[in-house]
Amino acid sequence: MSAAAATAAPPAAECAARAAPQSPEGERVPAPVLRHLGRVEYQPTWRAMQRFTEERSAATPDEVWFLEHPPVFTLGVNASRAHLIAPGDIPVVQIDRGGQVTYHGPGQLVVYPLIDLRRLGFGIRDFVTALERAVIDLAAQFGIAAECRRNAPGVYVAGAKLASVGVRVRRGGSLHGLALNVALDLEPFTRINPCGYEGLAMTQLSTLGGPRSVPAAAAALEPHLMRALRLARAHR
Repeated sequence: MSAAAATAAPPAAECAARAAPQSPEGERVPAPVLRHLGRVEYQPTWRAMQRFTEERSAATPDEVWFLEHPPVFTLGVNASRAHLIAPGDIPVVQIDRGGQVTYHGPGQLVVYPLIDLRRLGFGIRDFVTALERAVIDLAAQFGIAAECRRNAPGVYVAGAKLASVGVRVRRGGSLHGLALNVALDLEPFTRINPCGYEGLAMTQLSTLGGPRSVPAAAAALEPHLMRALRLARAHR
């Protein structure tokens, strides 16, 4: 693990303190739409996020997509391909989020919050911290001590990474989001330097005493995420 990856984690309370922006005074925020999409291909989903962000208006409700992807490696906009060690037969897609390289595959819960950050009064750091806070609170629900790190976005348990966070902001709206390891084959992570950190260990909820399926993890995470993002709950 690199020196940056070994940076000491702040107390969970610090994450919580950073995750409390205030909405603009008196602004009415429409209820979000929550979509549980099942297993969907990566590239069409990415393009759908982009279209939603380009077409939304100030009155468009936010959406949160819960899903999983078939196996794929994704590279952030400025990512180094040197972190791709041996991708083999798994596709590699260069995309427009921040961060380096990560893996998505069956058994991993991926959450894309398509949020009007300006409307909710979030800065980018506030938004990332809110995503981390939601996962930390989920882990705590199952007796798992998780934490965030100052210089390495994501959520960690005993030094191993449980969830990755990578976002982009376009026209004030967020794209991409978080990937939470639930019950997946972790071998593909050995083919890369996860998030750009050589030797970074990965972990998952199913081996830590948490939910053992993506639908169960999504159901458990949803209230924590809605609270962290200060969104009212609604379905369509």
